[in-house]
Amino acid sequence: MARASSGGRVTGKASGRKGPLARGRGAAVRRSATAHANGGEPTVVFFDDMRLVRDLLGDFDANLAVLEDRLGIEAVVNGNAVSLRGPEASCATAKSVLEQLYGRLAHGEIIGVGEVVGAIRHARAAEPTEGGAEIELPEAQQIRTRKRLITARTPAQSAYLAALKRNDLVFATGPAGTGKTYLAVAFAAACLESGQCDRLILSRPAVEAGERLGFLPGDMREKVDPYLRPLYDALYDVLAPERVERGLATGVIEIAPLAFMRGRTLSHAMIILDEAQNCTSVQMKMFLTRLGEQSKMIVTGDPTQVDLPPGKDSGLLEAIDILKGIDDIDHIAFTRADVVRRELVGKIVDAYESAPLKGGRND
Repeated sequence: MARASSGGRVTGKASGRKGPLARGRGAAVRRSATAHANGGEPTVVFFDDMRLVRDLLGDFDANLAVLEDRLGIEAVVNGNAVSLRGPEASCATAKSVLEQLYGRLAHGEIIGVGEVVGAIRHARAAEPTEGGAEIELPEAQQIRTRKRLITARTPAQSAYLAALKRNDLVFATGPAGTGKTYLAVAFAAACLESGQCDRLILSRPAVEAGERLGFLPGDMREKVDPYLRPLYDALYDVLAPERVERGLATGVIEIAPLAFMRGRTLSHAMIILDEAQNCTSVQMKMFLTRLGEQSKMIVTGDPTQVDLPPGKDSGLLEAIDILKGIDDIDHIAFTRADVVRRELVGKIVDAYESAPLKGGRND
């Protein structure tokens, strides 16, 4: 849906701007102090479809404001053209980002602030060519389900999705908010819908995160559901609710605690083990050896958030170390820079990583 053309910018407190920039046809190009300091002519990007330009800019030019703040440039819109002023490399990056996002809009995608930030992150991972030539953006990997199209928002997420397509066993480790579980479920759901697998199996260790839940009423599924709720949330986000319910009823989609995996051979399936940092070495070996013919397995976890009882060691990093170098096995290590949930989460992760550990847990 095309957004209404904006006549000015509304900025948040974080932008630090004191007034809006003029927008629309005939808007005068106002040079900032940065533009004067850099001199030269502006980099101008032209677009063909004015309706797509309005979507590209965002409501009240919010998308363009993110581009300015992140890259330290000034952008002025004049009709279907965007003039960019600032450091040459930053303007080249901004031009590439705008052109990439415009192309995605032309293919029917919806672009918001998150997509802009993701495109900038991919752009910053690219190496400028010699002689100051334009920066070529690395391709952002995508997953398409009937409900939505998911695009990787960081280079590590793109590497993750590429590894999932290439390998039969992929480990993904890193802090909260990096998309480890969500992308794994989305990839598995896409494989199920496209017929690349016959069933989807999602599992988690039923370990209480420092709290005692006590007696839980209901049948077995109702008892274990509180431990597995994040997997349900991800499923319902990428698949239609009726598809999920039908899959759960027929067994095509199975969500079960790790303890239920013992003795099984899982063939023609996409298998996900979430919160794997709460597996012991014995449990991890048991789970990994369930892998059957024509199956892929994804193991995700955050080694800094181990909820095992004292005296029990996590088997996640041990498994990664033991299995490194084996063909068809890959490990993607996310960092704080890959947090996409929101910037505040990244700051929280930074604070905890810089704080001294107490009691020697989770080393």
